[in-house]
Amino acid sequence: MLTFQSIQSDLLFDAQHIWHPYTSLTTPLPTYPVVSAAGTKLKLACGTELVDGMASWWSAIHGYNHPRLNQALADQASQMSHVMFGGISHPPAVHLARKLLAMAPEPLETVFFADSGSIAVEVAIKMALQFQASRGLPAKSKLLTIRQGYHGDTFAAMAVCDPVNGMHGLFQGVLPQHLFAPAPELTPNDEWDNSELDAMQQLLEQHANSIAAIILEPMVQGAGGMRFYHKNYLAGVRRLADEYDVLLIADEIATGFGRTGELFACNHAGISPDIMCVGKALTGGYMTLAATLATRHVATTISNGEAGVLMHGPTFMANPLACAVAYESLSLIEEGSWRADVARIEQQLINELAPCRAYNSVADVRVFGAIGVIEMVASVDVAKAQAFFVAQGVWIRPFGKLIYIMPPYICNQDDIKQLTTAMQAYCLLE
Repeated sequence: MLTFQSIQSDLLFDAQHIWHPYTSLTTPLPTYPVVSAAGTKLKLACGTELVDGMASWWSAIHGYNHPRLNQALADQASQMSHVMFGGISHPPAVHLARKLLAMAPEPLETVFFADSGSIAVEVAIKMALQFQASRGLPAKSKLLTIRQGYHGDTFAAMAVCDPVNGMHGLFQGVLPQHLFAPAPELTPNDEWDNSELDAMQQLLEQHANSIAAIILEPMVQGAGGMRFYHKNYLAGVRRLADEYDVLLIADEIATGFGRTGELFACNHAGISPDIMCVGKALTGGYMTLAATLATRHVATTISNGEAGVLMHGPTFMANPLACAVAYESLSLIEEGSWRADVARIEQQLINELAPCRAYNSVADVRVFGAIGVIEMVASVDVAKAQAFFVAQGVWIRPFGKLIYIMPPYICNQDDIKQLTTAMQAYCLLE
């Protein structure tokens, strides 16, 4: 039974012994004890309920404690929770792969199941390097990407995050050195100018013989700054990748499964990558699972190369519990209500965040799909902001200069209103 004393004891132990993301063990940020979650709400140990504006880092798109996802988990657990994927297959993995490939842009038709988004990116990079080596082009071993990007916290992923404004500057001396084009400046609503692609094309002209692939987040740069860019830039990069004989890797981990108003962000530009990474919302936020999808050409070239195999194999690859829940999550996506929900949330965010543009503390306000961003003039004091938002009955986790939300698609008008009111109130304090 939870008591005030037991909760305080747990929080003290937590602060002294448990690492949390991007924080310190000597001066840790405060943590808030969540004891349950249902629908769009997180319940704290004290009984306070918070509207979750983060969808648990963008993954819980269907909300919490969803009856169909709960049932899928229970049904699979009664049969088999895990089995190694080496030399073994099982129905949850096969069924999920069928559904995932049916939803993905053509001609993606092979699936590698990974543990997390970062590992999906590692696998994508490994695929690109093995693809080029298998073609007899081992010198094509560098990646080209755009600044302001974020692709994860493992080493290959860190190496293609922004080297200046990213979170991994401490490791620059030991990370592989890749090529970075300037981040696109034109937003989805700007008039297109072909010169936006000049820097990318120039790098390709100079280094095509050493570039294995271009990797980017389509349309939305997430943890690198919550920036939105023009669909013609994405379409142009696809053309340039073909022209200069390099692969295109689309990191759809944050954007996949409807967040931007299209099933995948690549769909805004009508393009398909050679390799695509998905994760986060894949299981509806229930379990960790990701996937790296590739074309048959990529898969066959790797398989016909010297190694003859893709050199990767996580212990929990294609975990049956995660696959079963992901299958049901994608079934909910297939039913299509997300499209109207995301459009409704987008319009409400546009309307209710617009007044913040007038505040001296605010540098920019931007909305794209079910993503609402307020960029402040000054960096946000996370501990102070977190306490303020909890007092307002919402869960919003800022970073850098950004106050942003990416809520569950099932949020109703009142939920979104509570979130945007809290965001606006915070801006008035600063």
